[in-house]
Parts: sequence; C-alpha cells; structure tokens
Amino acid sequence: MVMKVAVAQGLINSHSYSKYRSIVSEALADGKVTGNEQSSDLIHYTELNEARMNRLDKKMVITEENIQKLLLFKKQYVWLVLSEGWCGDAAQLLPIMNKLDSISQHIELKIAFRDENESLMHLFLTDGNKAIPKLIVLDKDSSEVIGSWGPRPKGATDLIQSYKRQYGFVDTTAKTELQLWYLHDKGISTQNEIIELMLHLEQLNLQTK
Repeated sequence: MVMKVAVAQGLINSHSYSKYRSIVSEALADGKVTGNEQSSDLIHYTELNEARMNRLDKKMVITEENIQKLLLFKKQYVWLVLSEGWCGDAAQLLPIMNKLDSISQHIELKIAFRDENESLMHLFLTDGNKAIPKLIVLDKDSSEVIGSWGPRPKGATDLIQSYKRQYGFVDTTAKTELQLWYLHDKGISTQNEIIELMLHLEQLNLQTK
C-alpha cells in the first residue's frame, strides 16, 4: 500500500522530459537549483549539466541493434525517473532515456524531482543513499512497479567504487574521471543495460500469461 501511494504521488508530480528541462532552466535563470538545497556549487553543476544535456540531446545516438530490440516490446510501460537538475549522472542518462522513449511507442517517460517525492525515493535507496537518477519501471495498465535501474551503469559504478576503495572519498577528481567515462562510453552501456532489463521484464510477462 505504501508503494502504491508513493508511486501514485510520484506520477502526479511528474513531468515530461521537455517540461523537466524547462523547470531546471527557469530555476537557473532565477539563480536557483531544483531540490531542497541551494548553493553556488549546485548552481555551477547545474550550469554544466545544461550544456551536457544540450549536447547529448543533439548528438546521442541509439545503436541500430538497440533500436531493433526496442521495437520488440509488446507491453506498455511508464518509466518514472527520480532526478534533480544538479545531478551529473542524471545529465548524462536522462537524454538517453528520452531517446529510447522517442523510438518506442511502448514507453512513456515521466520525470519527478527527488526532493519533492521523499516517500518514493526512500523506497528505492542505493546502499542506503538517495542516489539519482533512479528509473522505476511501471506496468502502464496497473501502475505496478515491475523493475528499477540506476543510478549509474555498471562501468560508472565500478569506477566510483574503485576510487572510494583507493582514496576513501569521492572528490572533484573522481567526478572528472566519471564524466570522462561517460564521454568515452557514448551512452552505449546505459542503452544496453536498460534494454536488457526491459527485455527481461517482457519475458517474465510472457511466462506469467
């Protein structure tokens, strides 16, 4: 019941990708960021993210193999994603999710702000942390949660965990290395992982029929 209420509230609070982008941009124009915390650092990160997302919106390419896999989907899904404008991972990953959504008629992407949806975020913690972006996969007909993904593809997660083991913390050097990883990966890992998850969910659905 707690999950159902939290998901329903998240859907009510959610936005299309273009609306999400405009809310982040409008806040920035007012010298603010999305979320509960305000700081000059978060403003700086959000400005960097705006440039990243603009670039990825133009240049992000979904592989032909993944396009063909997207076209195999039979069921209708809602991708409810928890995010904030200052999050560097979200800036790298949301444009990919949006491109996947634009290709498949079986996906509807909705984005909700993490700090406006605390109860939902607490149901999808990563190692006890409110890590974002978090993709929550819903069956469109029932709004039932059937899967989740995030906050990073495996290669990016491995990089940060390795850095933490070596140095004990995540600093600007780690964040720079992470952004370089995303740049070199060109979104391939994220595409592959999300589509693999979706095909697995499709298979489970067929087995339960």
